[in-house]
Amino acid sequence: MKALIIDDAPDLIELVSLCFKLRWPEADIVTSMTGEKGVELVESERPDMIILDIGLPDIDGFEVLRRIRLFSDAPVILLTVRGKELDILKGFELGADDYITKPFSQVGLLARVKAVLRRSKTILMEENSEPFKSNDLYIDYAARQVIVNGQELKLTPIEYGLLYHLSKNPGRVMSHSELLRKAQGPEYVEATENLKVYIQRLRRKIEEDASNPKLILTERGVGYIFAKHK
Repeated sequence: MKALIIDDAPDLIELVSLCFKLRWPEADIVTSMTGEKGVELVESERPDMIILDIGLPDIDGFEVLRRIRLFSDAPVILLTVRGKELDILKGFELGADDYITKPFSQVGLLARVKAVLRRSKTILMEENSEPFKSNDLYIDYAARQVIVNGQELKLTPIEYGLLYHLSKNPGRVMSHSELLRKAQGPEYVEATENLKVYIQRLRRKIEEDASNPKLILTERGVGYIFAKHK
């Protein structure tokens, strides 16, 4: 387990580091107090988990996240004093996996980290089935590889989790709560607004026209359906 903490507050870095050491004594902790250095460390250190503060001294956490998502699908939890829904949704829109509002407890942080890591590991354990093909979409579950029109896509863990579960159940309506439970965990089943953001991002990546989707269809007020492949 290697965790990267990007935050400009030494006391917070110490607190988060302690949380990881308590749960994973063997954890390798890498830290940065600036966004630019943090992006460099994601590329060079390839962490299993990233804890990212939004309020950084050089570039803000949103810009750091945007750059990270150009080359890494490592889970990212945002730390923020901004509790406004627009800020939270912006983080999800850019590819965050979860967020924690400051101040926070050690127990709360550990629970969020464990949930994010559990999601990734659960999907990896289940990826022993045959590849999926639907028109221009190809999913190699064993390799965790998604290809559209011959181009490999970069998906965040949540985006891949949603695509995984939807594509495994073609033609069946999956409710908001079911998708959230499977892709994020039982503690997130009420986060339907966040789910809409994830689905929008996923559609922009795999659909020919995200405003007129042919793969991920909406069952209004209920959930989503993955169209049966041809």
